[in-house]
Amino acid sequence: MARIAGVDLPRGKRADIALTYIFGIGRYTALQILDTVGVDWTRNIDDVSAEEVNEIRKVIEQDYKVEGDLRREVSSNIKRLMDSGCYRGLRHRRGLPVSGQRTKTNARTRKGPRRAVVGKKKK
Repeated sequence: MARIAGVDLPRGKRADIALTYIFGIGRYTALQILDTVGVDWTRNIDDVSAEEVNEIRKVIEQDYKVEGDLRREVSSNIKRLMDSGCYRGLRHRRGLPVSGQRTKTNARTRKGPRRAVVGKKKK
């Protein structure tokens, strides 16, 4: 089992899909990394040799910000917005959608489950 950036890559998956299990690496980036190293993206991650895994690991460490560092940067950016008191920071603080989505209906992911209103009748 390959371990890159503190993440165990799943066995039996294609190389490009397996790399997306690392936070901060999507399909396009995974394909770029594999192209840089010279690994065919259709190969299974189990079939990739240890030397090639080490090459992939080196490319990721040098060129990309992933996992803990990226999570830390994202959370510090959100904290900076909340501390500055800007509109986006207030939306984060209240747990509401940040990017201008409607909230009269929908937005249940950010707002959580509906809470019943006591005095409200259904018409």
